[in-house]
Amino acid sequence: MVKDKATVVVVGGGATGVGILRDLSMRGIEALLIEKQDMVNGASSRYHGLLHSGARYAVKDQEAAKECIEENTILRRIGKSCVEATMGMFVQVEGDDPDFVQPWLDGCKASGIKTRELSKEEAFRTVPNLSRKLVCAYEVPDGAIDGFRMSWQNLESAARYGGRYKTYTEIIGIDVQNGTVRGITVRDNVTGEEYGIECDMLVNAAGPWSGKVAQLAGLDCNVSPSKGTLIAFNQRITSHIVNRLRTPSNGDIFVPHGSITILGTSSITIPDPEDTSTSWDEVEELMKTGEGVFEHLRDYRILRVFAGSRPLYVPKGAEGGRNASRGFVTIDHEKEDGLKGMMTICGGKFTTYRLMAEKFCDVLEQKMFNKVSECRTAKEDLVPAVSEADRKAARQYFPAYGVNLAATRLGVDKFPEVVQTLKDKPETREVICECENVTMAEIQRIAAEPSSHSVADVRRRTRLGMGTCQGNYCAIRAAALTHKLFKETSDELPDSLSDMKNFLQARWKGITPVMMGKTLREAEMTRGMYELLFNVNGGRRK
Repeated sequence: MVKDKATVVVVGGGATGVGILRDLSMRGIEALLIEKQDMVNGASSRYHGLLHSGARYAVKDQEAAKECIEENTILRRIGKSCVEATMGMFVQVEGDDPDFVQPWLDGCKASGIKTRELSKEEAFRTVPNLSRKLVCAYEVPDGAIDGFRMSWQNLESAARYGGRYKTYTEIIGIDVQNGTVRGITVRDNVTGEEYGIECDMLVNAAGPWSGKVAQLAGLDCNVSPSKGTLIAFNQRITSHIVNRLRTPSNGDIFVPHGSITILGTSSITIPDPEDTSTSWDEVEELMKTGEGVFEHLRDYRILRVFAGSRPLYVPKGAEGGRNASRGFVTIDHEKEDGLKGMMTICGGKFTTYRLMAEKFCDVLEQKMFNKVSECRTAKEDLVPAVSEADRKAARQYFPAYGVNLAATRLGVDKFPEVVQTLKDKPETREVICECENVTMAEIQRIAAEPSSHSVADVRRRTRLGMGTCQGNYCAIRAAALTHKLFKETSDELPDSLSDMKNFLQARWKGITPVMMGKTLREAEMTRGMYELLFNVNGGRRK
């Protein structure tokens, strides 16, 4: 049964997919994006959150380096509320190859990346806990970026131009007639309903899952998923992003995000992009490498470990893993495989998602309409900023430090609604998540959206449970609150207990590989609270 149709259907709700939806919508092309789970649930949320300056690629891949520095500048401008302009530092410590420095400096210069040499004294003033085995340090324009927020703001921008999206909508079949894609079959992963969507063009932007989508049409697009493991620490170890000044390897990037720091990453070729497992061996490798930069790294408490898959494009006969290019490729399946009405985009990096979308949409529009419209995605802000006057007026209703956090999360469309709720209903000023200053009013606003079906969905939009307590205190509050809200907006009674267990299990998955020391004590406190005090598992040890 055909239930929907669009000129272009985009598969994949990561950075590349939402970037394409925004670009197509701004060009006036009718487009619908589908994602099998919640948005930004894959590679675009499971990485270190580095807004690359390009310096990491300046020696080996200058094309990628140039793209990164150009897009870095653009994203700082159009996505101000998503970017923390921390700046970055490349450091060498004793034992690193001194002959790598000059080629790196030459590569940065050729790529248009500004570098500034720091004296040891200035480096230690900037990042006081750097290793005293420091040899040299250089400043570069790296930044930190919130992948969840950036992606959702792309969707909000696309919606203003008529773009549509559906979460929990999984492609399970491709309708091919006489060598042409006519539509797709999808399954609603909330209700289980299966139905058809007609389209003139199917865009495969499923990242590491692009190969699986292509297989539905009997095609192969040579995507090699590469798993990267990362460690989140419970405090801000550094105010700058810190990179190891050497050939890119495992565990040589520290990225501060809000009140935490992320160390990454490894690179392991895997057959299945669903593999987000982690192990103590991977953690120990990252820790040993990280200690070269921060000698007292083990003094910090590990919050969690997590992993994601990179969508590396590896042509036949080429090397994968760290040696694979971070560039991207557009595949026209009519030219490559004789199948009309389907294109694939794969490879690339989060930092260059907008540029990837622009170049891809140029090709698509030329193919479908024999023209190329002006791309305006680099000129227009993702969302209008909340004014300082509105922030000032809202401060009397928010917890300390909560106004700016909420303003950047909610944007100009939702922020006034939440402020009005806080004003009219003082009980909604209750802080549900102390770590991230998330109020009841904000959770109510996000939970009321059609795309929200669980506490985890609300988490990705508000950062609920993503702070230093990892959901210990806010999980039960949020489950009770969202249970009431979902009950009011759904025909079926939500299972709040299972929802809370799933939420905690996702947090637990990241803790189990590092169950020792302070982390072990925190885990035992969580078990005591939920299993014994709240009787979540029947009040007995499992």
